[in-house]
Amino acid sequence: MPGSGTRTFFDPDDYQAGLRQSQIDLVVTCGGAFQARLTWVELDQLYLLRCQEEHSRIAYLSLPPALAFVAFRTDPGPPPLWAGRELQSKDLVFHSPGARLHQRTMGPCIWNLIALTSADLDEFGRTLFEQEFAPPIAGGILRPSGRDLGCLQRLHAAACRLAETRPQALTHREVARSLQQDLILALVTCLTTAAVRDEAAAQKLHARIMIRFEEVLLAHLHRALRLRELCELIGVSDRTLQSCCAEFLGISPSRYMLLRRLKAVRIALRDADATTASVAEIANEYGFARFGGRFAAAYLAAFGEPPSVTLRRAPGSRFLPPIFANSR
Repeated sequence: MPGSGTRTFFDPDDYQAGLRQSQIDLVVTCGGAFQARLTWVELDQLYLLRCQEEHSRIAYLSLPPALAFVAFRTDPGPPPLWAGRELQSKDLVFHSPGARLHQRTMGPCIWNLIALTSADLDEFGRTLFEQEFAPPIAGGILRPSGRDLGCLQRLHAAACRLAETRPQALTHREVARSLQQDLILALVTCLTTAAVRDEAAAQKLHARIMIRFEEVLLAHLHRALRLRELCELIGVSDRTLQSCCAEFLGISPSRYMLLRRLKAVRIALRDADATTASVAEIANEYGFARFGGRFAAAYLAAFGEPPSVTLRRAPGSRFLPPIFANSR
């Protein structure tokens, strides 16, 4: 049955947990109180999501293997980087099922997703154009006409407004069906008529290097890797990895590794039983035994609170919106 909802988050871990089916690893890169708003709409064959974030951050996305995604932004701020490329307000990005990529924002940002199965997308294309549907190149940045993209954006925004102000309206079958039909027509029109922005071969290679970087980092999250060892495991030179991280993340590989490991400690602290666990034990588990007092200082700088405060807090909500809970 169609459904919808909206929720505001004041903790990045809870916000990430709200998107955990898409496996978003979020690293906030600025200080201050965190705030993000998540709005979702689940129709019979489409899933819509709007993410309104107030902070600059880096995210590594591993999208669900059952769904194809189209992404676009609707804010006037600095363009976010999508796999190292600027996503302009006139662009769409098409992602095939199971895609992996980095996002980076440089300030407040609103980004939007439309998800559906590849089989449904093929069927919609054949039905509307009476011919075989050829999806865009996975990960490609598309430039539809202003009219076509504007239509898709208005329909997506209208659905999200209903989710925020009149969610009961989306439970009516005819309202949901009409909205879905209009969205499908607008979406397929954009995908089949848009121009494709060229991507340099070097950028594709760098994207693959960054995915390998994340694989190695995940496999060694419990210890500090030296840069030379990290590069050997990835199979690249120090200079290449430094260049890729500057392009995709805006920070050095060493800084990113530290933030990811600190974040892993934070999650472990929030999930631990404060009556039996200790900060020292959990910090040691993630390779911070030799950090000494520097660990607490680095943690405080990253999250605005000492690790002992995180340990005493109640576990995160692990909230999961239906938009991804029922992905086929």
